[in-house]
Amino acid sequence: MKVLIFGLPGSGKTTMAASVVETLPNCVHINADIMRQEYNDWDFSEAGRWRQFERMKNKADAVSDSGRIAVCDFVCPYKEGREKFGADVTIFMATCVESIYDDTNDVFEWPEWNEYDYDIPDFIRYDHVTICWFIGHKLWNDTKPTVQMLGRYQPWHEGHQALLDRALEKTGQVEIMVRDMPLDDDNPYTGGQVIDNLEYKLAKYAGRVKLSRVSNIVNITYGRDVGYKIEQEHFDDDIEQISATDIRKKLFTN
Repeated sequence: MKVLIFGLPGSGKTTMAASVVETLPNCVHINADIMRQEYNDWDFSEAGRWRQFERMKNKADAVSDSGRIAVCDFVCPYKEGREKFGADVTIFMATCVESIYDDTNDVFEWPEWNEYDYDIPDFIRYDHVTICWFIGHKLWNDTKPTVQMLGRYQPWHEGHQALLDRALEKTGQVEIMVRDMPLDDDNPYTGGQVIDNLEYKLAKYAGRVKLSRVSNIVNITYGRDVGYKIEQEHFDDDIEQISATDIRKKLFTN
């Protein structure tokens, strides 16, 4: 898989790419400045920019072909280049409309809305989480054997984490279904708020975990030979005795 993070110099591309690579496993950060250093090529003519493009694309292709995720950050000023790059996920850092480099400003071709998957107009600390889930949506396979976890998760705690770890060991892919509960003392968060919380907590699992908001399911009914099983997992006492109720009390009394 190839991820392209492009935009003018100073727009935050490298910071964003580094945050994504730090969060998601199996990623390789391919940085434009490091690439130019390796080749000692600081030519920013049109020919020099296309040489840089070819280097970035070739390395990204090699990383992707090896089964890893190539996260590339570079200006990539030409629309033709962005199209040829063939990214699976394209992020436009739209945080600035002009850089300190006039020559780059002159050649940078501002993208149309349909050229990228997501644009970042203002650099926000947690934007990399959104990008991680974008990548995860591309990696997720609906036809792959999947473990389901159904719950309220108000809040997510170590017991839930232990259950997720064990579920991932079974198939490598888990769908966490969040029940949309009526608001009360036991359920202080909406389903949407729970999803938002889980997106931050579980960003490193993007691609292996899918988050879904579902109705307030209180019964699971099935017939025979349905092709799946419902089973209860058991853990050591320190995990079994974790109480979400106690956690909520501590959260709302501090």
